[in-house]
Amino acid sequence: MTAEHRPQMSAEAFEAIAAAAALREEVDLEFLHGQLTVKRPVDGDHGEIMRCVARQCIQRLPGLWPYARPGLRVELYRTGRARPDCVLAPDESFAGQGEWADPAPVLMAVEVTSYDSDTDARDRRDKVRAYAETDIPVYLLIDRDSCEALVYSDPVDGTYRSLVRRPFGDEVELPAPVGMVLDTERMKNWVR
Repeated sequence: MTAEHRPQMSAEAFEAIAAAAALREEVDLEFLHGQLTVKRPVDGDHGEIMRCVARQCIQRLPGLWPYARPGLRVELYRTGRARPDCVLAPDESFAGQGEWADPAPVLMAVEVTSYDSDTDARDRRDKVRAYAETDIPVYLLIDRDSCEALVYSDPVDGTYRSLVRRPFGDEVELPAPVGMVLDTERMKNWVR
């Protein structure tokens, strides 16, 4: 007999709690697959990796912009709430939207793993599923534990059909609709 999965709360209740937490600026909250998750502040190396990714996107993809930490409505029925480290989308994609935006214009979500106890569940499992269910074409996971870039792509029926893993130092092809090669050489400098 399997246990029935019940959300901890509604998406609306989560949004109220997340808004109150944001006022303190200590943590970001996310709501993935009915469960509240805490995203702690990032460290300097995490920020450098994000700067490296953002700079390459800006240089190589005119008309697209790396938006830092936007709130997105995710999952199959858009009942989840995620705050990726970065998303790549056309300019002005989120104009006029509130804190939790429609993910339709997002071409790529980017996450950099943290050194906390729940990064495995959050970044390597829950977000892979949530972004695939949302039909975000590319999910780039920069995994500082394994020192590699993982590129998930081709979402079909809530699952990414393609996963390419490349060690830091290799060039990483980000498939269409992103369509660029990411240099990961410098990322080796920002891992423990």
